[in-house]
Amino acid sequence: MCKRRAYGTLLLLTSTLVAPAALAQTAPAPAAPPRPAATPQAEADQTNAATPGTTAQEQTTQQATPQAAPEAGVEVSSPGYDAAAGEDIVVVGRNIPNTVRATAQIVSVLSSADIARTGEGDIAGALTRVTGLSVVGGGFVYVRGLGDRYSSSLLNGSPLPSPEPLRRSVPLDIFPTAIVGSALVQKTYSVNYPGEFGGGVINLTTKAIPEKNFLSIGGSISADTVTTSELGYTYYGGDADWIGFDDGARKVPAFIKNAPGGTGIIPTDQVAQLTNANTTLLQRNNQLPANWSGELSGGSVFDFGSDRLGIIASLSASNTFRTRSSTQQDSVSTDGTLRNDFQTLLTDNRIVTNALIGLGYEFGPNTIRSTTVYIHDTLKQARGSSATVYNNSSGLRFQQNTNWFERQLFESQLVGEFKLTDALKFDARGAYANSKRNAPYERQFDYLCSATTTTGLPISVEAPNGSDGAQCNGAYQVTQRFTPFASIIFSELNEDLYTGQGDLSYKLDTERPMTLSTGYFYSDTKRNSTRLQFNYQTAAGGGTAPGYPYNLLRPDYLLGIDSLNANQIQLQFSTPLGAYAYDASLRIHAGYVQAEAEATDGVRATIGVRYETAEEQVTPIGTTTTRLKNDYFLPAATLTYNFANNMQLRASASKTISRPQFRELAPQQFRDPESDRLFFGNPLLKDSELYNLEGRYEWFFARDQRFTLGGFYKEIKNPVEQVGFYTGADDRLQTGFTNLPEATLYGAEVELQKYFDLDFLNSDFFATRRALFIANYTYSKSSITADNSCVPNVLNQTLGGCQAGFGPASLQFRDGASLTGQSDHLVNVQVGLEDTASLSAITLLFNYASNRVTNRGPSNLSGVGFQPDIIEKPGIRLDLVARQGFELVGGKWELKAEARNLTGTRFQEGQTFDNGAQVFINRYNLGRVFTLGLSTTF
Repeated sequence: MCKRRAYGTLLLLTSTLVAPAALAQTAPAPAAPPRPAATPQAEADQTNAATPGTTAQEQTTQQATPQAAPEAGVEVSSPGYDAAAGEDIVVVGRNIPNTVRATAQIVSVLSSADIARTGEGDIAGALTRVTGLSVVGGGFVYVRGLGDRYSSSLLNGSPLPSPEPLRRSVPLDIFPTAIVGSALVQKTYSVNYPGEFGGGVINLTTKAIPEKNFLSIGGSISADTVTTSELGYTYYGGDADWIGFDDGARKVPAFIKNAPGGTGIIPTDQVAQLTNANTTLLQRNNQLPANWSGELSGGSVFDFGSDRLGIIASLSASNTFRTRSSTQQDSVSTDGTLRNDFQTLLTDNRIVTNALIGLGYEFGPNTIRSTTVYIHDTLKQARGSSATVYNNSSGLRFQQNTNWFERQLFESQLVGEFKLTDALKFDARGAYANSKRNAPYERQFDYLCSATTTTGLPISVEAPNGSDGAQCNGAYQVTQRFTPFASIIFSELNEDLYTGQGDLSYKLDTERPMTLSTGYFYSDTKRNSTRLQFNYQTAAGGGTAPGYPYNLLRPDYLLGIDSLNANQIQLQFSTPLGAYAYDASLRIHAGYVQAEAEATDGVRATIGVRYETAEEQVTPIGTTTTRLKNDYFLPAATLTYNFANNMQLRASASKTISRPQFRELAPQQFRDPESDRLFFGNPLLKDSELYNLEGRYEWFFARDQRFTLGGFYKEIKNPVEQVGFYTGADDRLQTGFTNLPEATLYGAEVELQKYFDLDFLNSDFFATRRALFIANYTYSKSSITADNSCVPNVLNQTLGGCQAGFGPASLQFRDGASLTGQSDHLVNVQVGLEDTASLSAITLLFNYASNRVTNRGPSNLSGVGFQPDIIEKPGIRLDLVARQGFELVGGKWELKAEARNLTGTRFQEGQTFDNGAQVFINRYNLGRVFTLGLSTTF
């Protein structure tokens, strides 16, 4: 008698054995064909097998129904995956997709087709369409309202380092959709993953072995109604700025690098060696150019008998301008009275280039593959900020900034997947990744508006005020009011990441299918970060500014050779807050064991535990090292009950952790170019621990169509939160970090995906077309606990009898407030029309995120109480994407048109005080963006 093959066989494919991004991997051309399918006899066994939860009549009906077309083959590369295991799967329901059959976890998958439908240019934008996901700060993905520190990003199953000094997780907006074959979000924890798991893991799978040789080329052009052909600021920089690389104009001289070990003073003759006009002269451009992008990719496959060798490569580049005309206000009072009100015009020129090369070799049931990714992302920023209300009666302030932020990511992976016997499988993978962030020549100048010179002479105004918002009834001049009147910053970050992983799985020869698995994971991260700030001053010292008439000069003349020599201008090395450099490291050793089995008919269980030990340390120059050394046992269990035709219930429970990120621990100042705000780390932070519960109902009522309903609950011990603070009455708002005693998060999410055939309309046009409706909604609610427990203070103050640097949470935070970054409501809707026989689709995309806290409100300067939290209002966004394919001159062509932010939603972040007063921390219009693209494949 043949052994019964039932639900437990599914466990061989479960994502608790794999890093599941690869489950949905696709290639630019049709994916490589899967390994040989089940024999006709095996298929017959599947069809005729008794299925729990159905009557004989239902089973007969199911067999009589025509078999749905098989899913497109997916190429899988992840630890422990066994492609042949799916051949014997028996599940009640033919509509359950392979990616769902293959995992006991709760997952959401964006295939290459899904990504194309959204029309987004980067993967962060595409992920906003996934249930429960939102993007904060441009590219950092929040899962169910939990910040990016609670979400990890993987590339083909291997961790990624971050080029951002503020975060350890990688900003996903640096990954163009052109190089991503699929994106998978797993929301329940499985022990093969790193223990740092809170909201979920996002696994990007790069494109791999193509089915046939191909060459693809494409390009696009776009216009932004707020930016294109409108006023913006820029500066010259270097000749190669337009491709995102510095040509040497911003080369950092040795005397700058060596300054911390010297006297701290850079003399005038060396100051004159710094690049001046190219990096200081802010220029008005009344007609900023349109945005453009281009990409080139190709692939080849070679057959050697039954073996296959494949290669795929891609190269792409984009150049984008974005102008923000923003209102930036602040208040240090308890009633919201404005202290400062600035009108800021800021123009970003972002240039991204990336390349990918992949090699794959399949021999028998074994596969070896190599993937190398390079991404270079540059932001050239010009900023002018003019005060309309200022807290100093001597005159209104004007501040100008010119910045260059260059970040780079390189990763090389090698993976081997070996089926040693029919029951024994071994996977090994190793990766090296490097990320860099260089920001040379961050320049800032401060001027005050005055009706008289510093010598008392009157200033007459003949020209009208500028259209960029600058208002001055007199002239702007540098004075000793500011220390410094000008500054320059050179910062560098380098991070190396080495990872290795081995996974072994064995299928037991038992009555009910059972798989035992074990694995080991190693990760070693090292980071070095420096930030060298220099203040300009005259030889008199003390931040003195040049006198009349030099103080009336524009920045490039102010620092020109004549002014430098006449005023003996020098640079003073400065560390305004914290350390100028730090070294950081994180080393992790982990192992896991796991059992998966068919517990009873229709029920599969996955139970495992992970042991993880890690040592994290941050060593700032001149201060004490912060060292966190902890080990944890992290259990996880998941049950899946396939109780009826095409229906499943899932339940999951787990414990996970979250470690403070390097930047959160490092006492070093950093300006975030996205929020235009200063951040500062806190060395007193500690690990967070999370307890997770999850349940979900899934109904796949037709092929590619589903309804899901789920709920979740999380309890977080010692969550890390962002807190606003002022160091003094005249200082700008900054952001620090602290632990809270506890927080809870709970919620529910629902999703529906439905297609409607339109052939009943009796029209040739609609004969092969169908309507698409995809909608998901997530409700979540969070609450922080602010009791008398002692927590780190962002100003390193000692409060309420706590130890040094700590204070009672109740004196610093509002009990019951929401976690930062969490929106109560997230809604995504896609309505479209697509052709099932050819490439032709039009999709309307709706997105809504309700208000969310970005920073805890700063403490009052009196030391008693605190201001309202700073809240962002994302609002509604409406996009339209149309794609049309056609054939011309022997190639397949695609024309794509996009219209983004049709609602003209603006960015708003601010505070609302008890008396109704509003303070806009940052408010600006977001333009409507229109894009036209054309691509072809041969």
